[in-house]
Amino acid sequence: MRRTGMINHLEIYVSNLMETRLFWERLLVQNFGYQVYQEWESGISYWLDETYLVFVQSLKVTPQYNRTRVGLNHLAFTVETNKQVDEIRSQLRVAGYTELYADRYLYAGGQDSYVLYFEDPDRIKVEIVSIE
Repeated sequence: MRRTGMINHLEIYVSNLMETRLFWERLLVQNFGYQVYQEWESGISYWLDETYLVFVQSLKVTPQYNRTRVGLNHLAFTVETNKQVDEIRSQLRVAGYTELYADRYLYAGGQDSYVLYFEDPDRIKVEIVSIE
């Protein structure tokens, strides 16, 4: 497997680490097989294969994150089946998270896609894409 140029990790500062953990552990640990990698008072990281994601409590929470400003727009994750997309959608809706483009679900990414979009607690867009 090629490793040169692969993303090693991403670090994201968040406004409320506790709320962030609830969302991301539901998604990363329960659905994608990530494991908690590191944990400290102001942060946590999740590991899968060669990549890990880090979430750190920010002390500067204003201005609030906005994906339409310069910077990160969204994170996209691949799943193997359409059924997984549907299951994740159900879990996140029951938990009260905001679904984006719900009126166009499943094909908000186009007619040849099976995609789900949600917001995490800081309104970071999360995309779940089926490769089925």
